[in-house]
Amino acid sequence: MKLKLPFILILISTRILAQAPSEDSKKQQDTIKREILQEVVVTASRTQETILRSPISIEQLKAADAKNMGSQSNFDALENLKGVQIITPSLGFKVINTRGFANTTNVRFAQLIDGIDNQAPHLGTPIANALGANDLDIDKIEVIPGAASALYGMNAINGLANIQTKNPFEYQGMSIQQLTGVNHTGNMDRFSPQLFSTTNLRYAQAINSKIAFKINGSVTNGTDWIADNRTDLAPTLNSSTNLYGADNPAYDEVNGYGNESANRKTLTLNGKKYVVSRTGYRETDIADYGIENYKWDGGLYFRPKKGHELAVTYKGALINTVYQRSNRFRLDDYKLSQYAIDYHTDIFMIRGYLTQENTGKSYNMRSLAENMDRAFKSDDKWFADYTTAYNNAVTNGSTVADAHKIARTASDAGRFIPGTDAYEQKKEELVNINNWDYGAALRVKSSLVHSEGLLNWDKAFAEFFKKMGTQLLSGFDYRTYIIVPDGNYFINPENNGKNLKYGKTGGFTQLSKDLFDKKLRLSAAIRADKADYFDVKFTPRVTAVYSPKETINFRASYQSGYRFPSIFEGFSNVNSGGVKRVGGLRIMSDGIFENSFTKVSIDKFQAQVTSDINTLGLTQAQAIDKNKGIIQKNPYTYLEPEFVRSFEFGFRGVALKKSLFIDADFYYNRYENFIAQVEASIANTTDPAQIPTALYSKATQSRYRLWTNSKSKIYNYGSSLGLKYRFNEMFSALGNVTYSKLDRTDDKDGLEDGFNTPEYVANGTVVAENVWKNLGASVTYRQQSKYDYVSFLVSGKVPAYWSMDAQINYNFEKPGIVAKVGGTNFLNKSYYSILGGPQIGAFYYLSLTWNIGKI
Repeated sequence: MKLKLPFILILISTRILAQAPSEDSKKQQDTIKREILQEVVVTASRTQETILRSPISIEQLKAADAKNMGSQSNFDALENLKGVQIITPSLGFKVINTRGFANTTNVRFAQLIDGIDNQAPHLGTPIANALGANDLDIDKIEVIPGAASALYGMNAINGLANIQTKNPFEYQGMSIQQLTGVNHTGNMDRFSPQLFSTTNLRYAQAINSKIAFKINGSVTNGTDWIADNRTDLAPTLNSSTNLYGADNPAYDEVNGYGNESANRKTLTLNGKKYVVSRTGYRETDIADYGIENYKWDGGLYFRPKKGHELAVTYKGALINTVYQRSNRFRLDDYKLSQYAIDYHTDIFMIRGYLTQENTGKSYNMRSLAENMDRAFKSDDKWFADYTTAYNNAVTNGSTVADAHKIARTASDAGRFIPGTDAYEQKKEELVNINNWDYGAALRVKSSLVHSEGLLNWDKAFAEFFKKMGTQLLSGFDYRTYIIVPDGNYFINPENNGKNLKYGKTGGFTQLSKDLFDKKLRLSAAIRADKADYFDVKFTPRVTAVYSPKETINFRASYQSGYRFPSIFEGFSNVNSGGVKRVGGLRIMSDGIFENSFTKVSIDKFQAQVTSDINTLGLTQAQAIDKNKGIIQKNPYTYLEPEFVRSFEFGFRGVALKKSLFIDADFYYNRYENFIAQVEASIANTTDPAQIPTALYSKATQSRYRLWTNSKSKIYNYGSSLGLKYRFNEMFSALGNVTYSKLDRTDDKDGLEDGFNTPEYVANGTVVAENVWKNLGASVTYRQQSKYDYVSFLVSGKVPAYWSMDAQINYNFEKPGIVAKVGGTNFLNKSYYSILGGPQIGAFYYLSLTWNIGKI
């Protein structure tokens, strides 16, 4: 598919440049000046500055702008920002990323609400916007594409989003919003059209000039998109016997679970070796696609004197949706709570918060499928029955392909059938067993305790720093993760029965100075972080902004960043289908790295042995001895933090009498020590001569999936261009093009994290405001190129796609109601955002927002 939009945008911008606005357009100039020249951001440098003079790339989405887009929510509208990628594992779970290496648990991208991290502690990443603000309370969202670790220290080596909410002193009154939508239209899957509903509430009141409060609530119900990709992930496992496609007895479809490598066995049938998998279940047969999410928050705000504010807030969420990691999960009664206190002035800020997580009745759909099979018949019994049925079928004259089908049908007799009472009873039992070798439960209770502070030295000692012509900002943060060991997902390797703790502390100082009559601003920051089990790491940042005119700004920066392993990467202890997933800290995996052999080499060894038996007529012992040199020792070792170095250059400016806003950037990154997973096995023998024989059979080896670091050095680069042009008070156009490229990989070892990012993404929006009375409308076109997607669930190419969003809104001033009718992907050209995830179709909606009082 050819990508045409970048060239369309360039053509549009060329035409715009050729026609300057008339002299009587002062109103539009004033509007642009208000929107661009005076627009203030705080996230990029943790201090107020105009967006034009920000030293690094920063994107901003105001609630008023999101209202004029076809997206169903402000969070979804982020996809229209320059350089922002959103992947969709579920309608109720969307993931933000920038600048490559996206995945469904994007631990390299931080997400804040009013500066407070809203991650789920044991994951180290947010559950989309589940604990975030609802649309009525969002003021604006600021996104930093690229490393932000130097100032935030939150593992934000790919970027950071800060959702800023409305202060109850400034935004008072009550707002109610009802969005009713429909998806699954056009016979795209087994569902008929399904209703979707989100109800939002906000109430804020200032009791007097010193005390105010606000409360927010949100309820979402609907039916999720369906994941039903039937591509075979093991198409060549029986190639030596010419069994492919539907005849392949190792058939493993993408969204079928219980037929993966852990559920296969090599059987000797009628003198030949065949790889056979258990049957498993399709996700569409066993998944609960209902979405039922609730979130609420409230806060008390005190202003004891001018310039001082104390906020005490609480947020809560109850989540029921589908979640994707290396497996697909059903989140049921998943709870998040957050308590925070924040005191800030112009001089200092101090903040502390506690986030608590309880996974409720959640479960792993893959583990449910494979243990549902095992619950009716053990692996040993099933494969024995398969062998008997196959041999009988061949004896009775069946072909090889037919004999395999007959054997499967016979072996599956009596298995649990989705939708039956017996299946539901067994499912209820399995989803409450907290061991993935036998059940499917996800049972984790965890907490995150965080405190931080900032000091503006130039405000505290204004006279001194004014003479010096500098600004100085310092900050600190302290964080501890607390995990309640569940005996399966997490254990405490040192103090059995006590909570597992993992902490980090850090601090930074940033010095800025204006030179040459404030035309050049230089800034330098240095950060130090110390995490448990690791040495101190230093993170520098150097930036420069040159502004020959107020409307012309060039920027350059160098920054580095560290990402420390998450709780799951460091301490996991998961039993899963006979494979033990183990955290990469020495305290968890001591001795495993040194004594194991890589799964990649074992798989090659097993396949070659099987092929030689089938094609050369060798005995098993002869084939093992012939191919034992294929087996390779595990070359990896214990976890270290990831590290990135990033260079960036950019330009921001206003042209055509301040009617056209231009923002462009280019970056180059180098990553080291990517945290990744390697699969390896230890032979269940101490005799070196017997190791190859032991590794030929799964029954005589202990299998592990270990968190470690890739040995590769990975380089990527990219650029983006964003344009915004206001024709007059009614019409404006904005568009952007983002280019992302994986440059090269040195010392390639196969553990590189997937870049998982389209090479080209383009967005273009035309907005009409008040075209007739209070009527407005917009149309958005989005297009992205195909890209390689790599994950433990599935790897392959995500096809290119294009889609269109549109909306019409009308403001009924007298009752204070804003009506918005719209659709995302309204042409219903279904597409995949990621592999292993759902097929996404059209979503049509009507939104009514009622503002009561001063909002």
